[in-house]
Amino acid sequence: TKDIIKTIQWITGNDFTVERGQEQIEELISTWNIHESWLHHVEFLEEEELKDSKRYHYRACWGIPTRRKPIPRATASVYFVIVISKLKPDTSPVEVFFRLEASRLIRRPEEFQFREKWLEDIIENKIILIERL
Repeated sequence: TKDIIKTIQWITGNDFTVERGQEQIEELISTWNIHESWLHHVEFLEEEELKDSKRYHYRACWGIPTRRKPIPRATASVYFVIVISKLKPDTSPVEVFFRLEASRLIRRPEEFQFREKWLEDIIENKIILIERL
């Protein structure tokens, strides 16, 4: 059985603001099947002007705080890019891509079901590295 990929209705280029982009990323994250013990925050990083598009970069930083360790030993980041094409009409929806920290693979939310395991693997690898140092 194939997982159903949940996605959201992305706003159009002419309705886009940095704040609205951040809200939409939060909306997308809310569709992901991630245990409630994971906490995250999303922040805007930068705007990038290209010849054919404007790109807005965001980061979602994830961790699992506990009572004994309210500051997690390691966190995992997911980087998002919202692209507004200068070649398409302003009424076209923005395009959204994400990639995991330490990965070059760029994914589209409508093509990949986000896996909690990806976050676990990043944190596990960081903790192994910390312990080796």
